[in-house]
Amino acid sequence: MWASLIAVMGTLLGSMATYLVQQRGADRSALRRDRLAAVTALTVALADHRRAMWVREDSRLSGADAAAYEAARAESHATRSALTAPLTTLAILKPALADVAQDAAAATYRLRGAESPRALNDAREAAITACERLVREASTTF
Repeated sequence: MWASLIAVMGTLLGSMATYLVQQRGADRSALRRDRLAAVTALTVALADHRRAMWVREDSRLSGADAAAYEAARAESHATRSALTAPLTTLAILKPALADVAQDAAAATYRLRGAESPRALNDAREAAITACERLVREASTTF
C-alpha cells in the first residue's frame, strides 16, 4: 500500500514539475516575442521620424513655401510622438537596451536645425547608424 501511495505522489509531483517547466518556457517565449516586437516597433518609428525630419528640414533649407513646411512640421510632430510608446515599452521590457535606444532617438532628433543640406545628410547617416547599432545590440541580447 505504501508503495502505491508513493508511486501516486511521485506521479503527481512529476506532473506538477513538468507543468511548471512548460509554463516557465512559455513565459520566456512570450517575453522574447514582446521584446522583439518592441524593438521592431521602435525601429519603424525611428525610420518614420527620420524621414519626416529629413523632409521637414529639407523643406526649410530649400526655402519651400510656408504651407509645405508647416505640413512637414506637423508630420514630424506626429512621428516624434509615435516614438514615445515603443521607447517606453523597450525600456521596461529590456532595460539593457534603454541607453542604445535613447541614443538612436537622440540621433534622429539631431536632424532638426541642420545648417546645410550636407549637415542634414550627415545627421541622417548618423541616425541610421545609431538605429543599426540598436538592432545589433538587440540581436545579441535575445
